[in-house]
Amino acid sequence: MKAGIFWVAVLFAGICWAEDPNLEKRVTGLAHELRCLVCQNQTIADSNAPLAVDLRNQIREQLAAGKSESDVIDFMVARYGDFVLYRPPLKASTVLLWAGPFLFLLFGIWFLIRRVRKQALPERQLSEADRARAAKLLE
Repeated sequence: MKAGIFWVAVLFAGICWAEDPNLEKRVTGLAHELRCLVCQNQTIADSNAPLAVDLRNQIREQLAAGKSESDVIDFMVARYGDFVLYRPPLKASTVLLWAGPFLFLLFGIWFLIRRVRKQALPERQLSEADRARAAKLLE
């Protein structure tokens, strides 16, 4: 019985020592820079989607194999495109990602101004016939 407890303790200690806290920091740092491809507005560090878990494991494996952070990011971009980056670089293929929100804002302001101007038409003068009809209705 005591031997069994001893081996369980040794196994648990081995698992604890096998985890490298520096590696986990690097994995977490990279996971905060990559977008979850399922959730699309969360990093893979914040997502619990199965694909995000797989990507975190893949990052961990590559970093444990000795690859640098830039190598891992290059691998992810080559595999999934610039969309996997939470902050994609500004280039011709991603200019809409950067300029899109501002274009929508400008379009919304333009649309609002047109709508307000259209509704703020000058007051129309009533003709004598319209005045007479209105007076008749009010009596």
